[in-house]
Amino acid sequence: MVLSICQAASALDGAVVDATTGSEIGDATITLGGNVVRSDDAGRFHVEGTAALVQARAPGYRAAVVPLGAWPRSGGTIRLTPFEPKALYLTVYGIGSASLRGGALKLIRDGHANALVIDIKGDRGLIDYPSAVPLASAAGARRLTTIPDLAALVQSLHASGIYAIARIVVFKDDPLANAKPELAVKLHNGRLYRDRERLAWTDPFRREVWDYNVSIAVEAARAGFDEIQFDYLRFPDSSQSLRLAKPATRASRVEAITGFVAEARRRLTPYNVYIAVDFFGYVCWNLDDTGIGQQLAELAQSADYLSPMLYPSGFQFGIPGYKNPVSHPYEIVYRSLERARERIGVPAKRFRPWLQAFKDYAFDRRIFDADEVAAQIRAVRDFGSDGWMLWNAHNTYEGTGLADREHPEENAWQASPGDSSSASISCF
Repeated sequence: MVLSICQAASALDGAVVDATTGSEIGDATITLGGNVVRSDDAGRFHVEGTAALVQARAPGYRAAVVPLGAWPRSGGTIRLTPFEPKALYLTVYGIGSASLRGGALKLIRDGHANALVIDIKGDRGLIDYPSAVPLASAAGARRLTTIPDLAALVQSLHASGIYAIARIVVFKDDPLANAKPELAVKLHNGRLYRDRERLAWTDPFRREVWDYNVSIAVEAARAGFDEIQFDYLRFPDSSQSLRLAKPATRASRVEAITGFVAEARRRLTPYNVYIAVDFFGYVCWNLDDTGIGQQLAELAQSADYLSPMLYPSGFQFGIPGYKNPVSHPYEIVYRSLERARERIGVPAKRFRPWLQAFKDYAFDRRIFDADEVAAQIRAVRDFGSDGWMLWNAHNTYEGTGLADREHPEENAWQASPGDSSSASISCF
């Protein structure tokens, strides 16, 4: 006996397996209606709920949605396709620039990457698409539009086989802090706190700030992004005395940051979208919250992907055995990832780090070109994480050596039949 195509399941038994090898996938996330369960070590699951579709995802795989029109009562099988994102970053300006966007797409078209991380709320708090979130316009965050149609952009990327990641800068938010100072981090004298870039921050304790950023994430999920990545998911790293909605203790900071991620996961449940969290590289090593609310084990509770920023230039104190990190990019990346995995005991596929593709600013000012980028990518592969992301604030990747590699990425360019090999994005 099977369900008709228009019926909705009330309970479901099944298994999640690797579409290539047929091996079971444990700890996969399965969603039926609003109910979420995890598969066991044998890939089996039982989920109760009412829906005509069942959704599944697991780090290291493409997410899947399966209609239940022919689901066997004895249990069906969901097959997930392995996928390892190799991503290039585009800012709110980069996605709107024909030359910068085109350069990244050419590397993807030539088989050297297969994913884009795209700012939809950038470092200066600007939202670059026509958001319907009321506070976006009220706060002055809609001062530019470089993505006229968010869903059309994602559709174009998917048509070309590109994995789409929406980056949202959370608590560093100059427009919102200035427009709504009651939501801002303040100095002891009541003035707005400003960081080294003279930008203001919002208070991670304020639920209104949570709701604003999660609402933007929901818009990205509805548009079809494969993954939502939260950056600046922390308190300011400041030595000044700050005034916040609550006393900022280690426990309260961690509770605020992890609470935000948990709330985002709750509201994003219907969309089967991956959630990633960015954090400082030293969080892999530090046992406390680094004074900013980022504690490794707690971050892992609600996120699918852990994305440490493993830029050697950011390790100003080095790591054990390596006092000059820019001379040892492989060791910085590999040992930091290994340290993090040892501490919290999660699979390597739960990690996808940011790698340095920009000039050193802290040590000898060396250019991070083909050799340094290759060393970092090799470390990622040796560790076994689910791909990598290259950070370059100028969105220029010609010097990374990606185009000079002898073996393009195995699953990089996977355009659908009939797609133009020019990899154009139709919504621009």
